[in-house]
Amino acid sequence: MMKNFIRINTSDNVVVALNEIIKGTILDDSEVNKILEDIKPGHKIATRDINKGENILKYGYPIGHATENIKKGQWVHTHNIRTNLDGTLEYNYNPNFKDIRRINKPKTFMGYKRKNGDVGIRNELLVVPTVGCINGIAEMIVREFKNKINLENIDDCLVYKHNYGCSQLGDDLENTRKILADIVKHPNAGGVLVLGLGCENNVIDEFKKELGEFDNDRTKFLITQTVSNEIEEGVKILEELYETMKNDIRVEIPISELKIGLKCGGSDGFSGITANPLLGEFSDYIVDNGGITILTEVPEMFGAETILMERAESEEVFEDIVKLINNFKEYFLAHNLPIYENPSPGNKEGGISTLEDKSLGCTQKGGKSKVVDVLKYGEISRNKGLNLLNSPGNDLVASTALGASGCHMVLFTTGRGTPFGSFVPTVKVSTNSKLYQLKLHWIDFNAGVLLEDKLMEEVLTDFIDYVISVASGEYVNNEKNGFKEISILKTGVTL
Repeated sequence: MMKNFIRINTSDNVVVALNEIIKGTILDDSEVNKILEDIKPGHKIATRDINKGENILKYGYPIGHATENIKKGQWVHTHNIRTNLDGTLEYNYNPNFKDIRRINKPKTFMGYKRKNGDVGIRNELLVVPTVGCINGIAEMIVREFKNKINLENIDDCLVYKHNYGCSQLGDDLENTRKILADIVKHPNAGGVLVLGLGCENNVIDEFKKELGEFDNDRTKFLITQTVSNEIEEGVKILEELYETMKNDIRVEIPISELKIGLKCGGSDGFSGITANPLLGEFSDYIVDNGGITILTEVPEMFGAETILMERAESEEVFEDIVKLINNFKEYFLAHNLPIYENPSPGNKEGGISTLEDKSLGCTQKGGKSKVVDVLKYGEISRNKGLNLLNSPGNDLVASTALGASGCHMVLFTTGRGTPFGSFVPTVKVSTNSKLYQLKLHWIDFNAGVLLEDKLMEEVLTDFIDYVISVASGEYVNNEKNGFKEISILKTGVTL
């Protein structure tokens, strides 16, 4: 039987409702007792009288302050709480390393070993346009190819459309080149046709410079303006690539080769209680076994950034985290936009009141491991351990960035639900069982059972087994549904 509420930390002055509680309900609990208002699941209840101006404590940390006197048993939300956050800050390095849970679980998965030593978990044939104005041509090439060839022994053949590659300058053009190059070089791609127009800013000759070294047998190029029948020529190239990659086989690979992206979206009041802590435990498991995990969504670190800073493995990494946080705040300020108005309408409906409330839940995806590196947008990860990545919180932009940094898959927690997928498998983890049961065709794993008397160790064991099965070839819902997209960060002008 599910309890009525959960206390996250002994120092908290609020608890979180686990189900709907009607006004006037008498709870068999000395801390809450009588409920003074209707309370939705995921929302907060005061456990004592809280004075105006006093901090609201959740997860053991302030998530804002009361804007009015709040009575014990009263609903605590956006109507009576405000953020404490304001502007950029100065920070000091105060290391505080934590012990992590050791899990005796499988140490291998079945993946693809590439010629350069990289490892993939999928074997896909891709068309990557250098510019958005040939998206339609790319789709025609793939369609004709699929009509001609009965595809076997590969996972997919598709186009990663985007709107960029021309009329761009500076950082925007650089971001486009970096992300597209990362997709081309990603080890989940067994073969890639890079499709150019010929007159775009992102011309193939310049794009090759961004690519650096590549496998000539696996990466081919076509400039559509230079041939009379670009569809025919494109299909020929895909046929060549398919013949090269169709005999690729899965082999046993150490877990230490896995790179896992950590992401959340459509969060609710349970995100920081169930799914995000589960990902944190899983991240620690991967790191403990020599792998890489990557946490992003920088604006959703605001208010909880010191927790990450005190886990920086060195003062140099600490300084990089400070720059990551403050530079992103300056990005908001440069556009005359508020820094701390992050919780979305869906977040608020689900019980999240302030950015601190959201961030303290979000950062739990990073577990307790040391932070070993801070990655620039579009930079591929190399250092084993927990990495932070510069990217906004937008689901598709951030998930694309995680894939571009080398992640084999993205683990995506959600309390509200979303069907999307990026160019790597995007595993949806629900924060509550109601969402899981409602959207079985969206959600891949239910962390809501943690509210139903299932122990973390038990759920973690099941989750590890599931992720290993995905790494070994089991499709997740976004793959089954064909929901695979990319989105590239844009910050500047369009010519």
